[in-house]
Amino acid sequence: MDDIFKIAGHTINNRFLLGTGKFSSYSIMKEAVESSEAHIITVALRRVDMNSKDENIVDYIPKNCIIMTNTSGARNAEEAIRIARLAKTVGCGKWIKIEVISDNKYLLPDNAETIKATEILVKEGFIVMPYMNPNLSDARRLVNAGAASVMPLGAPIGTNKGLRTMEMIKILIDEIDLPIIVDAGLGKPSHVAEAMEFGADAVLVNTAVAVADNPVMMARAFSLAVQAGRQAYLAGQGAVKDEASASSPLTGFLR
Repeated sequence: MDDIFKIAGHTINNRFLLGTGKFSSYSIMKEAVESSEAHIITVALRRVDMNSKDENIVDYIPKNCIIMTNTSGARNAEEAIRIARLAKTVGCGKWIKIEVISDNKYLLPDNAETIKATEILVKEGFIVMPYMNPNLSDARRLVNAGAASVMPLGAPIGTNKGLRTMEMIKILIDEIDLPIIVDAGLGKPSHVAEAMEFGADAVLVNTAVAVADNPVMMARAFSLAVQAGRQAYLAGQGAVKDEASASSPLTGFLR
């Protein structure tokens, strides 16, 4: 069965997207990327210094990967737009994850400012991947603004709590005709498998991989879980029932 995953017309080879923050070293990050075989890698612009004579994070990302700059640190649409334009200027390309956060305690995204930034950056030719609170009306506004995907959070960033917003994400999957990429809060491979089982198109994970005792092995585990969850979704799962249903005949054997 062909199961091609596309974003903005680009074929993406892996439904597991990996962030690059919090790794103890660039070399371990590189090994984790290679182990997971992730195709899209997110990088915060403030960690990119093309003119540095020392280590540059971009040098540790495999050449076959798509680098998606995120606007981490932006508190409103204006700052996100400025970061995106700067990323393009320094050679990071046109893939942008819009991340607008004004709340320092829970780090929840500001949907209204995210929509504003998306509208402008799409017109400038960026492939815009907005990170958002899972809200159907706002997701539809992002579609109308020209977003390439919708990236609802599973739980607040870095919490590893899993799919606390599952029911809202399911609504987006049912109603939004764009790739739904669950982002943030996914702490275990079982979390991403569940997201894929109920129909998410992809997931993005960073913290849970980067802070693992063995990030390289954990990156692989997450990637395999994404594949397993996707296969389960495509295979078609049995219905959940309130009463037991024997898997073998209960009559005609002993009596």
